[in-house]
Amino acid sequence: MANQFNVLFLCTGNSARSIMAEAAMNHAAVGGGKFRAYSAGSHPTGYVHPLALELLRKQHFPTEHLRSKSWEEFSKPNAPHLDFVFTVCDKAAAEVCPIWPGQPMTAHWGVPDPAAVEGSEEERRRAFRDAFFVLTRRINLFACLPFDKLEGMALQEHLDRIGGLT
Repeated sequence: MANQFNVLFLCTGNSARSIMAEAAMNHAAVGGGKFRAYSAGSHPTGYVHPLALELLRKQHFPTEHLRSKSWEEFSKPNAPHLDFVFTVCDKAAAEVCPIWPGQPMTAHWGVPDPAAVEGSEEERRRAFRDAFFVLTRRINLFACLPFDKLEGMALQEHLDRIGGLT
């Protein structure tokens, strides 16, 4: 398999969950340079949620390059070749996705939308923390898979199983 895998995290708005997953996957401690992550949305909001940025900064993750963008950027001829595409929200998983060149492996890793939580500031921050920790747990499990030994359906089985973990 490849020396470095390109991973795309999809959501509807690309303002919170997919952005946090992109940042976590690109963090050196998680992937060790084995992955390059991206994120996008089917209907991007055009901004990164302030609570997502706050949480990522507290984790000492770089945030200056993060932006809300359309998934169409990744279906164009000059887009990075994608090895894996993960939907992190139920709405995006139900939508008709663009055709990804190279037929990457896909899985649904749904996480409740922290941006949709109403309540106190602390309740909203807790929703972002909860989503972040579910995503990072899944990403860490994914990063530890023995990619040199897994192929096809066996790898797909692992991806689907990881998506079912909370």
